[in-house]
Amino acid sequence: MRAVMAQSLRTDVSVNRFHPAALVGVPLLALFLQAFVPLKLHFVSRFDLPLLATIFFAVSRRNQVQGLMTGAAIGLLQDSLTGLPIGLYGLSKTVVGYVASSLSVKIDSENPGSRFLITFGFFMLHQLVYFTVARGMVRLDLQWQWQHELLGAVLNALVAVPIFMMLDRLKQRA
Repeated sequence: MRAVMAQSLRTDVSVNRFHPAALVGVPLLALFLQAFVPLKLHFVSRFDLPLLATIFFAVSRRNQVQGLMTGAAIGLLQDSLTGLPIGLYGLSKTVVGYVASSLSVKIDSENPGSRFLITFGFFMLHQLVYFTVARGMVRLDLQWQWQHELLGAVLNALVAVPIFMMLDRLKQRA
């Protein structure tokens, strides 16, 4: 009974498809920009463009398996560009991809306010998972700084709204 009621909460949910070039090209562009732009513009390092790509595709496609696979692929590629152990970004983006695709069925993810809040929350979740794995399993010496993480969440959420609006043009309704 609850499953039927939960399903009927959002009857206007649309599943979006993307051209394969967009599914590959957008994350690769985000990874490229994340790796090379901060070398010249240091403030850009506050933004996690691969995370924004993960959130966008997971929320738009509304499929948990595709969400976690997208997050894992983007995260592992991002790991390969760092000098850190492989799997830190992979694991945290996998969790975000899965949870984002699961949550997108229940909420309106097309609204700019929702997009801001979604990105804010998933940035914090990503940082929490990353920090927990890095400290607990890999034994990296990291310190959690609330102000730093909250500022990053707000900045990423502010940037996500216009980026997601631009990426909406790549959607193909299923």
